[in-house]
Amino acid sequence: MFAKIKESQISRAIVGEFNKWFDEYIVSDVIIVGAGPSGLIAGRDLANAGFKTLIIESNNYIGGGFWVGGYFMNTLTFRAPGNEMLDELRIPHKEIEDGLFVSDGPSACSKLISAACDSGVKILNLTKFDDVVYRNNKVEGTVINWSPVSALPRQITCVDPIALESKFVIDATGHDAWVAKSLEKRGLLKIQTYGPMDVNSSEDLVVEKTGEIFPGLYATGMAVSTVYGIPRMGPTFSGMLFSGRKAAKEIAQRLSQAGSFTTKETAAVC
Repeated sequence: MFAKIKESQISRAIVGEFNKWFDEYIVSDVIIVGAGPSGLIAGRDLANAGFKTLIIESNNYIGGGFWVGGYFMNTLTFRAPGNEMLDELRIPHKEIEDGLFVSDGPSACSKLISAACDSGVKILNLTKFDDVVYRNNKVEGTVINWSPVSALPRQITCVDPIALESKFVIDATGHDAWVAKSLEKRGLLKIQTYGPMDVNSSEDLVVEKTGEIFPGLYATGMAVSTVYGIPRMGPTFSGMLFSGRKAAKEIAQRLSQAGSFTTKETAAVC
């Protein structure tokens, strides 16, 4: 019934194809650290605009809190106009109260992941952000390692990381804001910490403050909350999606104005 294929052929297919695309993305237009909702929508928009975009994610799975929502109850909430983004992504949803929509977490997350992959964005999962590439007073890439290396005992973790280069980096690592913190520990950036829950102010402020926080480095999603001390928003996701889109739009405009792309020229700005 199935084609006769040897185990060695399967191994060569995996190694060959992975190495082929990975080699191509060692230099990208944009590297996004974190594959939650803001990182995925930013990656989708940038790739759709024609830019070579790589997402790195420390977990084996993609999607972050978009899978599970709040309290392990996988119903996601969105405040208007987030429903417009759900329509665009063809994510089923319904209105519970005026301006408040719900969607099934696994359905919404799988469709967002699929939309990002369909756009041409590439994803390195189980990959840990280790540091930034810093040159000319600007962030110009990321240093990465396999996530399991961090779980090994210190005496056997002598595994050097590797570096990837890009024109821009997006910190989409959520409340941890790992990329921003890598600059703070060297005295290059001063960040705050997220505040207590206040959804009505948080979502608007996260989108408003989304942008470049250091030359070459953008913050999106809840990383914005940590950088600026904005209240947390909890298990509602419109702000995440619009924050990712805003970062992508600003970066796409800057890359277009610079007129230098790693791949084909962009046909449109998201």
